[in-house]
Amino acid sequence: MARVPSKRDQNMDFHGFLNDLQDWEVSLKEKDKKLKVQSSQEKKKTGIISEAKGVARKAPSVDYSKSVKSIGDISSKFFDEESTPDAATEKEHGNECFKQKKFNEAIDSYSRSIALSPTAVAFANRAMAYLKLKRFEDAEVDCTEALNLDDRYTKAYSRRATARKELGKLKESFEDSEFALRLEPQNQELKKQYADTKALYDKELLAKASEKVKKSSVGEQRVGSTAFKAVSIKEIESGSTNAKGTIGEQKPNQSQDSKFACSGPDLCKNQVMQNGHKVSKKEAKPSIQELALRAVSQAKTEAAKNIKAPKTAYEFELAWRGLSGDRALQAQLLKAVPPATLPKLFRDALTAPLLIDIVKCISTFFPEETELAVELLDTLTKVPRFNMIIMCLTVADKDDLRKTWDEVFSAGAIPIECSEILNKLRMMYCSGP
Repeated sequence: MARVPSKRDQNMDFHGFLNDLQDWEVSLKEKDKKLKVQSSQEKKKTGIISEAKGVARKAPSVDYSKSVKSIGDISSKFFDEESTPDAATEKEHGNECFKQKKFNEAIDSYSRSIALSPTAVAFANRAMAYLKLKRFEDAEVDCTEALNLDDRYTKAYSRRATARKELGKLKESFEDSEFALRLEPQNQELKKQYADTKALYDKELLAKASEKVKKSSVGEQRVGSTAFKAVSIKEIESGSTNAKGTIGEQKPNQSQDSKFACSGPDLCKNQVMQNGHKVSKKEAKPSIQELALRAVSQAKTEAAKNIKAPKTAYEFELAWRGLSGDRALQAQLLKAVPPATLPKLFRDALTAPLLIDIVKCISTFFPEETELAVELLDTLTKVPRFNMIIMCLTVADKDDLRKTWDEVFSAGAIPIECSEILNKLRMMYCSGP
């Protein structure tokens, strides 16, 4: 009979089976670890190779280009800072060339400076170089450009005066030197330039006046000659003819006025005939002063026809002084300037004498144009340095202002609105009640 397995045998078989399972599980784990180790090693190898290959492929297109770009940026910035020219550098280089008397090179440097950033100094410096090369027209133009940028630049006025003197524009040269001296009254070089240009301008005026006198004398001589012929013809017509055919001369009537003592052929050398009357040559010749007054009168008449709003304080002051003595024309000039533009026009160029003169001029048309006058007075207080000008006025100037204010601006029927403003303005102009 077959043997029936006991429980013990069954238990042993079950334990053997469990042991086999455990051994299998352990072997699987070991194999799994080995596989993981191998896979990790392979990944590392393949990663290194792929990274090496990737660097070899991508370095020129990515990393290297970025580094090249950054280097280029740095170098470009370096060269921009070091080698790109600027206006100030070019101007300084021009100054160095000028000191070395390389005037053409200096002009080139100043020109580059102006192209980069135009300034009054660069234009005036280039003008000085032009003067050294006797290019006076170019110098005049550059000085004018400098003054368009800064109408208070003394050197530009002085250099333009030099250029205009060489060009024969003595009047304009004198005006420029005079204005330059007003800006710097203690400058000895400007004083000398002013004296020289004034002497030349006065000499020119005297020469013109003398020429007019000569022309006037020639005209008077012609008039005298014509009158002499007319008198001679009348004497011939009224004279008698003798038997020999000669013409008898009629003697002048001694009872006539002494001014007719010399007539006809006996016309005095120091007398000429004008409109049938004898006049001494001294009386016939106008004096230089009279000719000058006539010239001034004609100039004022022409100026009145061409009064325009000035663009700079220099233009205003020249026109104002050209119309001096004629308040009506000065008022016309002042009215040509829009009141709102006065602060920008004068900037820091308004002087105490000019301010007082303007106030007096305003007083001449105040009653008829009250609102305009008040607007002008109010706007003048907004000119830079106005308070400083008022503080520096002399006692006589302040008294003059108070007198004008009390007699004109505070008298008569004034609208309430204007009266209130004028009261406030009086405090500002007259420095207190």
